[in-house]
Amino acid sequence: MIPLRDDNPSRITPYVMYALVVLNIVAYLVDITGGGNYHGIPVGALWDFTMIPKQISVGDPNLPAQLLSRGQGFISIPHPSPSPVWITIFTSMFLHANLLHIGGNMLYLWIFGNNVEDVLGHWKFLSFYLIGGLAAAAAHVLSDPSSQVPVVGASGAIAAVLGAYMVLFPKARVLTLIFLGFFVTTVSIPAVVLLGYWIFIQVFSTTMSAGPGQGTGGVAYWAHIGGFAAGALGILLLGGRKIVRDRR
Repeated sequence: MIPLRDDNPSRITPYVMYALVVLNIVAYLVDITGGGNYHGIPVGALWDFTMIPKQISVGDPNLPAQLLSRGQGFISIPHPSPSPVWITIFTSMFLHANLLHIGGNMLYLWIFGNNVEDVLGHWKFLSFYLIGGLAAAAAHVLSDPSSQVPVVGASGAIAAVLGAYMVLFPKARVLTLIFLGFFVTTVSIPAVVLLGYWIFIQVFSTTMSAGPGQGTGGVAYWAHIGGFAAGALGILLLGGRKIVRDRR
């Protein structure tokens, strides 16, 4: 299921959401226009700013990264991170592996971010987004603190936005593209169904994971789960749906 738009208009211009989308796109373009090649594996210009769980857990910014090389298994590649190394928790939120990765993340942020920003206000939304990303990174690191596989993507922070949206607007209708074999259609479904299905897939996928922290296809499912849980809990602590009623 791919969301296309919701029927939940925002009363404000979501400047922070727009800025986050632009920053992610700019970072992606900078990353793919430079970089190098190690043992046949291309790395981006912003490679050193990706997050490595073991670097975070032991506090060593000079530990090498490990990447899967075809026919060679995992190989070690130099990865001198900035110091202090925890900076990569935030820089990695603005980096993406490929066009499909950033396209999917920005689509979800575009559809659901404006309404959460409308409820929280600009600066509180930015803090909420970054803290959600921090919680997602913590969940991923705790799931496999010895992993030296780099992590990138805004998925964890956006998952926090999705968790907040599901609490705030469970009945909002979302126009969704659905694939049923060769049959493709669109249907308007409640946000609680779409986002509930999304988090169910993340939890289910952990049972199919290739390792404690890295799912099949290199997806950090625990980061998604941690971000979503942090977003739902965080918005409840801030007042939940009462915030929406008060603003109205």
